[in-house]
Amino acid sequence: MMPGLVVRSSEIHAAGCYTTKAIRKGRRVCEYTGPRMTKEVADERYADRFVTYLFGYGTKEMVIDGFGTAMFMNHCCNPNCETEEEDERIFVVALRDIAAGEELTYEYNLYDSDEATQDCYCGAENCRGTMFSVAEMERRAGLKKKA
Repeated sequence: MMPGLVVRSSEIHAAGCYTTKAIRKGRRVCEYTGPRMTKEVADERYADRFVTYLFGYGTKEMVIDGFGTAMFMNHCCNPNCETEEEDERIFVVALRDIAAGEELTYEYNLYDSDEATQDCYCGAENCRGTMFSVAEMERRAGLKKKA
């Protein structure tokens, strides 16, 4: 993790991750770390929990149970970061130059959820109103048509 990241109150959702130093476009900001398990194990473990910090990787049958600074990065429909996978590791990377003091965000692109909605409150001009990926929204629309 790069130095200069702090967790504090966020206007997007509860707590967020902020940078105290400028970050250049393309720089790896941090790694999404935590215990790794199959999605099936995670579904059983967290069946009764309202909040989880699971991040799918690889074939999406494996997840990382977020533990660390990256778990505090909020979703935004106009993010300043993105995630990239390399050798089954997830890194958060700056999409553009980021000024000191900015909240760090990325698109969650949620998928395969039992939840009916995953509302977004990012406040971006282009807000889709959901944290689900475009592909997930299309999948759900197709299921609705078949019903």
